[in-house]
Amino acid sequence: MDITSPSRGWWGFQPIPPQPRSIVELIRARTLDAELAALLWLLIEARQPMVVAAERGRTGKTTLLHALLDFLPPGTKRVDLAGIEETFEWLPHARELGWHGPTAQEGAARERCDPSTTYLVAAELSDHLPAYTWGDAARVAIRAVSVGYGLGATIHADSLEEVFDVLHRPPVALTDDELSRLGVVIVLRAVSPPPGDAYPGPLRRVVAAHWVRPVARDQHGHVQRLGPAVLATWDPDEDAFEHFAWGVIPELADRIGRKPGDFEIEQQRRRDYLAGLANAGVTGVDEVRTAIDGYRAATGVPAFAN
Repeated sequence: MDITSPSRGWWGFQPIPPQPRSIVELIRARTLDAELAALLWLLIEARQPMVVAAERGRTGKTTLLHALLDFLPPGTKRVDLAGIEETFEWLPHARELGWHGPTAQEGAARERCDPSTTYLVAAELSDHLPAYTWGDAARVAIRAVSVGYGLGATIHADSLEEVFDVLHRPPVALTDDELSRLGVVIVLRAVSPPPGDAYPGPLRRVVAAHWVRPVARDQHGHVQRLGPAVLATWDPDEDAFEHFAWGVIPELADRIGRKPGDFEIEQQRRRDYLAGLANAGVTGVDEVRTAIDGYRAATGVPAFAN
């Protein structure tokens, strides 16, 4: 994966990155389970947008997002947004997406990013640090999804409704149609350990994962606005996940260019593969990245699924 970070300064204000953890380690920690991880793998591989929401504090949202980004396909150009220093000089669509700020260059440098192979990453959608993305820059980044770019981000919120509210209000001021392009919104929460739990350290759980359905038009040209679908929730009494993605498999499959039956079969294969890695204790970041590459090589998954 080609990673580009346009950031050039503000080093005294950069957030301290968390210790990287693999998606398999997070499965073993029960932050999420193999079934949900396999579903997210399919969606991120097709560069679908992904937003991880959690309340302020060390709740693990950045750790989870970066673990999920390991599912991006080979050849992806990942661009880490530069916060208040962002000029979008690399984004050929910046002006048409509403960017009115200065751009450092208008020439060849801006032509390097192809929407079909580029995934934008916002460390956080907020104004809490200069390295974070907010206001006009956040609005342009989310609008970029409409022209084919992928987007991964974190945000301070404890529910899907709060995510919508934060991004709907000024200074981001997204419309309802623009909010419909957020893709998957994952709500992460720090939780108290159940009685007798032996896992060391604080516990985090994906308490809900939602599919935000994009606005579409039917065969007659009528606008179709469907409410978000719940993909999975966490049951605190059982400390287990309940899954509901089966209700929108045809939509998800169509979104990433697969047939529904193929989508279900592939999700099951990847679920079993991730569960096997977890059972075998393959949890290191590099080990898991190698295993993901090995799965692609063994199954002939194309570099870009959509």
